[in-house]
Amino acid sequence: MISKNTLTVAAAAAAIAFGLTACGGMDGSATEEDTEAGGTEETTDGGMDEGTQVAGENFGPGCAAVPEDGDGSFEGMAQDPVATAASNNPLLSTLVTTVGEADLVDTLNTAEDITVFAPTDDAFAKIPEEDLNALLDDKERLTEVLTYHVVEGEQAPEALEDGTFTSLQGENVTTEGAGEEFTVDGDSKVVCGNVQTSNATVYIVDTVLMPS
Repeated sequence: MISKNTLTVAAAAAAIAFGLTACGGMDGSATEEDTEAGGTEETTDGGMDEGTQVAGENFGPGCAAVPEDGDGSFEGMAQDPVATAASNNPLLSTLVTTVGEADLVDTLNTAEDITVFAPTDDAFAKIPEEDLNALLDDKERLTEVLTYHVVEGEQAPEALEDGTFTSLQGENVTTEGAGEEFTVDGDSKVVCGNVQTSNATVYIVDTVLMPS
């Protein structure tokens, strides 16, 4: 179990994330070399760099539930920071509520180069109601759980094939799989992968991850 210093540790980890420099830059510029090397030719009006993915590069059965247009679409989410983008995604309303309860909206929106394993509403529904209510009433534990879903770096799908990543909570998150089928920590399946926001890569998962 994590000590009562969890919030301090999480805040410190988040501060580290804030200090990371975005590898591709967020100003929307692309060099001639990038274009010649086969970099993304189209960018959104929001000025995303070549790290921004288009809808065709997303994968998984859960992607069918993402709106085709508007703020909650793949293109719309790519223009917003991750907490704001999640608030527009109909799959993630419970996650958005918990992030607000833990006062992590600004932490996530201002972080740079992160990957978020985002549990669906159905993932939270797997938790017995009594346990979920207890989690929501325990801000320290809730912060532990939510920051465990955030790892450093914007991780491409191939990085998940046999990956071990340090979470903002401090413990390691492991992934495995190939193609369009990946699991996180053994049994949480990615149902919609490679979703881009302006500061994060998101993998929507079907089970809430729990740190030790």
